Amino acid sequence: MRRLMVAAAMLGTVSAAHAADMPDLPILRGSFTDGLSTSTVNWQGFYIGGQGGYGSSDENFNGSTSNMMAALLADTLIEQEMQVSQWNLGLGKASQRSSGYGAFVGYNAQWDDVVIGLEASYLHGKFGGSTTASEARSNQLSDGNVHSVTASSTASIAIKDMATFRGRAGYAWGCFLPYVFGGLALGNADIVRTVSAQDFVTPAGVLLGPVSASEAQHNHLIYGYSGGLGVDINLVGGLFMRAEWEYIRFTSQVDTSINTVRAGLGYKF
Repeated sequence: MRRLMVAAAMLGTVSAAHAADMPDLPILRGSFTDGLSTSTVNWQGFYIGGQGGYGSSDENFNGSTSNMMAALLADTLIEQEMQVSQWNLGLGKASQRSSGYGAFVGYNAQWDDVVIGLEASYLHGKFGGSTTASEARSNQLSDGNVHSVTASSTASIAIKDMATFRGRAGYAWGCFLPYVFGGLALGNADIVRTVSAQDFVTPAGVLLGPVSASEAQHNHLIYGYSGGLGVDINLVGGLFMRAEWEYIRFTSQVDTSINTVRAGLGYKF
């Protein structure tokens, strides 16, 4: 019995010494090593891709022809006393939906899970709208005659190309990179505006006019700002797919807002 107790004591001493010599592995404490943890995708570097989109353009044509009407009727009695150029003419707003396609290119810098980048995005499509309206009013003016004035105007805008230059900030979460962005927007647009007016004077029964003016701007550069959000999803290697929503506001002769949803495929080098 005594021999058995002595053997057990010696075995326990050897086991304790052997355990003291073993490295302190984290896995023995129930945690995971860095090699066993979920890795984060490396988004740093240059990338390029193609995209397609669909969206709506909303135009506010109110006041878009006022300056042309004022120039057309400058120094006339009806402009001085009836202020024809300030008539709203019911031009109102218009909306149109369209699809487009394009490309994007950019660069990411990454610090741990935070990704900051610069990007240029391009979309070609047919966004825009048009409207036409007229209004008639009669007033007795200071010359003692009744002037019956009819004013008409039309306005249209067609945006063929749009490019946005934006900064973006994202957070890398596994293979996903959700991000927000904002920046400068440029567009290539055709803008056409026409105005006309005529004045029927009674009791003289004289018709003055009609007089008209038109202005067409083709391949006209318009500018504004952009903002939105999206997500990049790493597929394999440097290949990733993208889903994005973008809002663009152009402040030109015709106030235009464009909302698009886009899907794309890109490659990070």
